[in-house]
Amino acid sequence: MTENIEKLIAKYFSDELSRNETQELITWIETGKNIDVFNRHVELNFTIEKVKSDKADHSKIWRYIEADIDKPLRRLPSYWKFAVAASITLLISLTFILNKDNAVITEPKIVNNTIKAGTDKATLTLEDGTDITLENGQNYSADNLSSNGKEIVYNTTTETKPEIVYNYLTIPRGGQFFVKLSDGTQVWLNSESKLKYPVAFVEGETRKVELLYGEAYFDVSPSTNHNGSSFKVVSQVQELEVLGTEFNLRAYKDESHIYTTLIEGKVAIDNGITKEILKPTQQSEINIKNREMAIGFVDIYNVTSWKKGIFSFKDKPLIDIMKTLSRWYNTDIIFENKELEGIKFNGVINKKQNIENILSIIKSINNINYKIEDNKIIIK
Repeated sequence: MTENIEKLIAKYFSDELSRNETQELITWIETGKNIDVFNRHVELNFTIEKVKSDKADHSKIWRYIEADIDKPLRRLPSYWKFAVAASITLLISLTFILNKDNAVITEPKIVNNTIKAGTDKATLTLEDGTDITLENGQNYSADNLSSNGKEIVYNTTTETKPEIVYNYLTIPRGGQFFVKLSDGTQVWLNSESKLKYPVAFVEGETRKVELLYGEAYFDVSPSTNHNGSSFKVVSQVQELEVLGTEFNLRAYKDESHIYTTLIEGKVAIDNGITKEILKPTQQSEINIKNREMAIGFVDIYNVTSWKKGIFSFKDKPLIDIMKTLSRWYNTDIIFENKELEGIKFNGVINKKQNIENILSIIKSINNINYKIEDNKIIIK
């Protein structure tokens, strides 16, 4: 592989390829066994992103890279296989864009586009009702907590008295935030979410928090570190009992179901009618109206990729994709043509991308037109 191709692959992952460079990379991939080499680079890139997302230091990242450099091609884990497939799908779609010379292309109408990708931001509500705005680049500290504008960390303490005081962390549309609770539990909060939690947990009692709405990824401090004290998460019509685990909980106000996906460990779900135990890679789906519960296996990467700065869509209808994008880009999306809502897509999207880049790809694949007016996207 030439130095030029290496540069093109690097620019591909950083979303910096020009039109001509994209065509050059596609031509190279379609030659011989170069597709295997490209897949290997995709795998390595996702390895790095996974380690970085887990807040590892640079030496740990380098150890992962060194461990992978001289390995022969091997069978990829399921989520990497989809990442590779999605990357190739994107290249194929770009090929389609580049080669549709005879197609009639209607340029999208854009009027005063103010739509921006989301950032780290939240509102912290203290026990006395005071609201504190947390934003990237702004520091805030109190006796029991500190924030650098990207995350908030509570002091590792427990209360010996029965009184519990609560804080609330509200993430707006176009935001995300990370909080480390006083027991060491880590929580990543997605756009349009709200979490209620104790400033300090009472020693010897169940640690309980409430996801009032939205989506959160929990890495729970195990009960063995807290004298056997269990951890519970309440959300609308369900209660989760946790014994040291990682899971993703999705309970948006405008959705009819609650989704709990177990990454590792053990979690018991109680919907007021029945109690079920999830296994790793299983997802429960509870109907909010009648509390019916269904359990099945899912692709973990697709569920949790938002936490890593990526949206991963596999066989998702356009209306669901647009709902996700509307939260992250803090924009309203209107379907003038309702028939387009059910069209399904596969793909991986970097959350830092300009919204117009994403819409252009969707438009090119199915010739879906759109226009942007102020903070509104109209699909037609």
